[in-house]
Amino acid sequence: MERQPIMSHQHRDYGIANPGYFPSAQGTPAMFAPPTAEGPSAPPASMFDNMPGYEGTVAGGGGGCLPPPMPAYPAPQPEPGPEQPHWNIPSITEDTARDAFILYASSKCCYSSAPAKDGVITSMEAFNTYRYRLETFTETRSTEWSHEPYNGQPVDAYAQPPPGPWDITAKTPSFFLDGQQIVKVPYTSSVKTCHVCLGMGRRPCKDCVGAGSKVCWVCNGSGFRHGDDRCHHCNGRGRDNCNRCHGQGSRICEMCRGKQQLLVYINLTVKWTNNCDNYVVEQLSGLQVDNLSKVSGKELFRDSQYMVYPVMSFPDPAVVNASQRLVSEHQGKYSQMSRILQQRQTIELIPVTKVTYMWEGKSHVYFVYGNEFKVNADNYPATCCCTVM
Repeated sequence: MERQPIMSHQHRDYGIANPGYFPSAQGTPAMFAPPTAEGPSAPPASMFDNMPGYEGTVAGGGGGCLPPPMPAYPAPQPEPGPEQPHWNIPSITEDTARDAFILYASSKCCYSSAPAKDGVITSMEAFNTYRYRLETFTETRSTEWSHEPYNGQPVDAYAQPPPGPWDITAKTPSFFLDGQQIVKVPYTSSVKTCHVCLGMGRRPCKDCVGAGSKVCWVCNGSGFRHGDDRCHHCNGRGRDNCNRCHGQGSRICEMCRGKQQLLVYINLTVKWTNNCDNYVVEQLSGLQVDNLSKVSGKELFRDSQYMVYPVMSFPDPAVVNASQRLVSEHQGKYSQMSRILQQRQTIELIPVTKVTYMWEGKSHVYFVYGNEFKVNADNYPATCCCTVM
């Protein structure tokens, strides 16, 4: 079946058709072996010896990620993006810096607004900062045995061999958005006797150990309270009916819910992950780089391909080095056990302005940064302790 190009709903240059995403070559399909009548919660591990494509599945638990097959055709090589001119962002005005500072002070319950309103700005210095971001959108697949109470669901284990884990169609979400889909693998469903209750549909009650009654807590099993005074709580029997099993000594099996049989099958988990790494060029402004993770900047460069090519001719060599390093790391890290569907790299210029001001004869500093004009003022000169009355 021909795969259709997947387009993003956000940007025209996102989500181009992935020329490297092909269905795996047809090979020997996975074979199914029927489960035993009694035993553990899933077929034994030895049954996987005859199941090509499902060898990573562990009986009774989840299997590891399954490596994708080699593409049927060689993937196209990424091409270098266009060279970008040296962009800069004009410094913010003194009024903008003051308004941002006043808004910052008013948001703090323990801050006086006097320094923000009355402080005299003496200098403003721009430390515009580049941020490089690489995103690698991957798909991973894993399988595990699962089961549910048998209520007459279709049993298809003997109809035909099941498809391999990478041959099953899954609906890919928009690129660069995390997602997950669980698919029941066709032609793997079989019926087995419930291993917990051994096909009885009920299990001995744990509270009364299957007796249906427990020692009376009032008379401690004697049937009398004081002397010949018969215990009215248990009517002299010395035992109470078990409230948990209502005196029956057994309860409905929680595994098969009383159906006595289980439908056993293989579940395929398809997971899409947007793996993202950032690199921010240090500008020695005094503002901690961690603050910049919460703000946006002016986007200077964007490149989205099946596999991106490292940035080559950006004015700041630190960005070029970071791009080369991260592209190499991502391709080595995510191509082994997952399928890379798309990559995207961007460069932003984040405005950072260091503002020096005088208040009450002393010099102080604050920072205004990001398109949001966030403020950082670690040593605000007029704070007080709030007391809750």
